[in-house]
Amino acid sequence: MTILAIDAGTTGVTAQIIGTDGSLMGRGYREVEQHFPQPGWVEHSPEQIWQATLTAVKAALDQTGLKPSEISAIGITNQRETVALWDRETLASPTNAIVWQDRRTSGILDEDKFVAAAARVREVTGLPLDPYFSSSKLLWIKRNLPLIWAGVESGRVAVGTIDSYLAARISGGAAHITDASNASRTQLFNIHSLDWDEALLELFEVPASALPKVVPNRGKLAQAKAFAFLGIEAWITGMAGDQQAALFGQLAHSPGQAKCTYGTGAFLLRNTGSQIVSTDPKLIATVAWIDEAGKPTYALEGSVFVAGAAIQWLRDGLQIIEAASELEILARKVTSSDGVCIVPAFTGLGSPFWDPNVRGAMFGITRGTSRAHLAHATFEALAFQVKALVDAMTAAVGEPLQALKVDGGVTRSNLLMQLEANALGVPIELPANFDTTGLGAAFLAGLGAGIWRDVSELKQETARIFKPNGNLDEEYSRWLRAVAAARSF
Repeated sequence: MTILAIDAGTTGVTAQIIGTDGSLMGRGYREVEQHFPQPGWVEHSPEQIWQATLTAVKAALDQTGLKPSEISAIGITNQRETVALWDRETLASPTNAIVWQDRRTSGILDEDKFVAAAARVREVTGLPLDPYFSSSKLLWIKRNLPLIWAGVESGRVAVGTIDSYLAARISGGAAHITDASNASRTQLFNIHSLDWDEALLELFEVPASALPKVVPNRGKLAQAKAFAFLGIEAWITGMAGDQQAALFGQLAHSPGQAKCTYGTGAFLLRNTGSQIVSTDPKLIATVAWIDEAGKPTYALEGSVFVAGAAIQWLRDGLQIIEAASELEILARKVTSSDGVCIVPAFTGLGSPFWDPNVRGAMFGITRGTSRAHLAHATFEALAFQVKALVDAMTAAVGEPLQALKVDGGVTRSNLLMQLEANALGVPIELPANFDTTGLGAAFLAGLGAGIWRDVSELKQETARIFKPNGNLDEEYSRWLRAVAAARSF
């Protein structure tokens, strides 16, 4: 039996075919273009996401030689908070999807009615008011694209996150569903009652009829149609937002366990079990997953908006490297950043600062500053952003972190992982399979299809452990001063 796991990320779609022993049998990837029509705006073409999905899945099938009929189950994981609209019959999208990174709704959330509702929004959803989440994106569409929104109100056009969109395309339009982890990121979902919240729908002016049905994260969720999905007719039996899927794929199933995914951004999740932890208003309480019986597991989350994107900036913006892989080589030419601090707040600061108005900055530059110092300072900034999250979570939960499981493309940097271990003072555990987001979707799908009976049968090997061999207390204090200076600019 084999599982197809689809990971529709921010920069591309990865398809993995996973065996019953958790091994990777085949893999395909297709990049997805990001569009930046105005400063602070980020969009995707839903159709391009779908075509990238088809291409990646076909490549994975071709690599293994498997027939479409040999796929036993499908798992989906995706970039969260991004919202798409599509015609329920044709499945064509009338407008681009608005991506989680997009900041166009900052002004909307400054309006009196949202400021007044902020405390209740956080209480119900676990989320602070921020353009990051889906709710204000939908209100922006209503206000600025009224002809398209008329289709939403008439019932012709559906609204959903990327998991919903993919489920619709894979099922040939038969399914309009979202999983509980993605729903909890829309800021329209009550994480206590585990359903759409009527007061929030009214606040953000979203008709309930347009939204997908919320389903558990595993079970028989929707069936693929052969005519729509490369001849595959398996059931979608697992779905989760990318960060929750990575937590599941890292086997962090017990309260207190945590993982950090270093991708375009960096996302730290700590399992809190049945408890919703909302003591720190700048951290996020979120649904990690819900099992077939409806039992929820919650997590505490911190979101760093810029991680791998900072490396892309050095490559494409400053052009101090030609390929991302060159950055560590460059950074190792020096032993420190020589006092240089970088605050990579290109789209504002996420947790634990939550300041959408701050922009990126560099401090401590001298005549002797070189490209190597900038490279080293960038790695330090990525490590320090995560340390700020870990410290905030420790304060909120009251228990220190014992170890941190990591994944994502940026973790291929041994320098970053050692800097992180030194900054946190705990071991950093690197998995054998870097694509733990897709692996988590596969694990959920396998459980949902009955391929595995329970989580005790799941396996994920640790490839390397980075142990602390020093501390970066002085450098971290300096970086926090740089953050404060950037915020006051």
